[in-house]
Amino acid sequence: MGYGSAFLRFWWDKTTRDTFLDCLPKDDLVNFRRACHDFSVRGAPVLFRDVQVTFRMGTFTRPARMAALERIGHHIRTLTFKMEHTSETFLPPLLDPVTGEERVYVYEPSVNNPSPISRHKRPKYGSWEMSDMLIKQYNPLFHAATNIPAFIRAFKAMRDIEHLKISCPGQEPAQRYRRCSVDYALISLRIAVERAPLTNLTTLSLLPIHPAGVFYLRAMPGFGTLPNSAKRWGQIKKLAIHMDGWSFESRNGATDHLRFLHDFLAGFSANLERLFFRWKGVKGPCPFTLDSEPIFRTDRREKPKRTRFKRLKQMELKNSVLDASQIDSFIRRHRRTLREFDFSEASLRSGTWDDALAYLSRMSGSDNWKKNQVIEVPTTPISDGRPMGEELYFGSPQHMKEFLRNSVYVK
Repeated sequence: MGYGSAFLRFWWDKTTRDTFLDCLPKDDLVNFRRACHDFSVRGAPVLFRDVQVTFRMGTFTRPARMAALERIGHHIRTLTFKMEHTSETFLPPLLDPVTGEERVYVYEPSVNNPSPISRHKRPKYGSWEMSDMLIKQYNPLFHAATNIPAFIRAFKAMRDIEHLKISCPGQEPAQRYRRCSVDYALISLRIAVERAPLTNLTTLSLLPIHPAGVFYLRAMPGFGTLPNSAKRWGQIKKLAIHMDGWSFESRNGATDHLRFLHDFLAGFSANLERLFFRWKGVKGPCPFTLDSEPIFRTDRREKPKRTRFKRLKQMELKNSVLDASQIDSFIRRHRRTLREFDFSEASLRSGTWDDALAYLSRMSGSDNWKKNQVIEVPTTPISDGRPMGEELYFGSPQHMKEFLRNSVYVK
């Protein structure tokens, strides 16, 4: 192929070339790479920079697919792992084939592949009897979700990931306390993230996640966990969560999932700088001040401990209901690091917004900051009529425009 001197100057300049490739639609970029070898090489990092994986039975086990992932994995910077709750992910009760009674299965993650030359093979699911029942009664998707070595191999091929997005939509409220194949996949994903050399991972987005999902993603001592597992999650500096709401006034285990969420967030308290949380559907309590949440007053168990994010600079809380005292407590707790916060779409149970933001007036010495800032602070519940997009990520123009409009700056 002959090149003009003008095109050569354009193409060999990294700035102009990368700008041009960034502007190409994905479909055009695919066709562009077919033109010649150099176009293919230069276009690959842009085309495979953002990849979505919808988990199915053969996602991480088909040889051709894994070979392709190992070729392009080093280009991936943003990975979206999507697994919807469907009838295929539902796991029925495990029944004894002889007595017909329900059997309890205690899951022990198997991290290592059995050696093909070993004389004594260890059953994957604890015992041969249990393995036989699970193979016969559960569909192949469950067995793919528990194939931890396949997850580890896949994430080792994507070692340059900077942003991990996890999407698990569609859970029915009736299944909230039942474990399904999605939960087993989250366990496998967590172990893979901890064991793969993902040294560049700094951003985690759960868009959306079911209430129990954070329980399976949190780093905690147990099977499959390494002593340094918490170090991997300690790299996270930006965290965004869209969580399905539920009936928080119910007495039947209403606080269980809130405790899971509290423990999950506490695991990021050391290094987290930007935090975004949104309740989907029903307005929920403030997950950052659960130590003062009234719902725990009737719970006989110990109240959640106070959480302080030591390096938090930016925070957003959407579709929540809380007290003015909780907002005041949060601002005081993070006054040395917090620069921007947003409580839009929040409703107050008690107190006023003047009470909630009184500490800002005390810090500035007057109420003049109220005249200079445009603050949207609804005092009544707001119905969310606008469609919610797939994500709100920090740094996008639309997100930052909304953030700057609704934020109060702590000088």
